[in-house]
Amino acid sequence: MIAPLLEDLAKEYDGQIYIYKVNTEEEQELAGAFGIRSIPSILFCPMEGKPQMAQGAMPKDSFKKAIEEVLLKK
Repeated sequence: MIAPLLEDLAKEYDGQIYIYKVNTEEEQELAGAFGIRSIPSILFCPMEGKPQMAQGAMPKDSFKKAIEEVLLKK
């Protein structure tokens, strides 16, 4: 499960990014709008630029790299 990992990252990056968990069974219209077909799917939405999708579980280091490069532009 990646939920505990996302909770850790939300604390680590508090004040820098927002992490939301969406139940795609309940939010089918939202999932359809973003083309989410498999779980887990991670959508990185930077303030500027295009969203990027990652599918499947990733290790914490991969999440951090994506956060730094896509969301924080470091």
